[in-house]
Amino acid sequence: MAVLPLAFAGEGQGRQAAAKDAPKAPAAEKAPAAEKAKEPDHIRVQHILIGFQGSARPTKATRSQEDAKKLAYEILDRAKKGEDFDGLVKQYTDDRPPGIYAMSNNGVTPSASGVREFPRGRMVPAFGNVGFKLAVGEIGIADYDPQTSPFGYHIIKRLE
Repeated sequence: MAVLPLAFAGEGQGRQAAAKDAPKAPAAEKAPAAEKAKEPDHIRVQHILIGFQGSARPTKATRSQEDAKKLAYEILDRAKKGEDFDGLVKQYTDDRPPGIYAMSNNGVTPSASGVREFPRGRMVPAFGNVGFKLAVGEIGIADYDPQTSPFGYHIIKRLE
């Protein structure tokens, strides 16, 4: 079952339960071998989660899905124009700042470097699908999708 790791889901038990109850990812989420060959084995990303009423995780967000999408794309535009990503995370995320996660790609053993690294399959699929395709320093977005991004919109910046 592809769920958010506990660190991603937040420390509260309500958030942990929501992550466990999130929709299962389609079995076809693993990248084809040729596509994976172009992706790095390990990445570190920072993200801004924009949730909304009715998204999969408990959130204090009172915004509608339409408002969440509008806000996510406004933040994406600001970030791509060079606004401080850390500042945007602190101001807007519905996850816990700083929102930094390390991931190992499918079939790659998580690093033992001292940084907690999650296997890609333990994250919501859209998070890895976007993160592993970004170049270092590049910013992208994972749109809300009940199967691949059930927690809302993720604005993702690849750090390493």
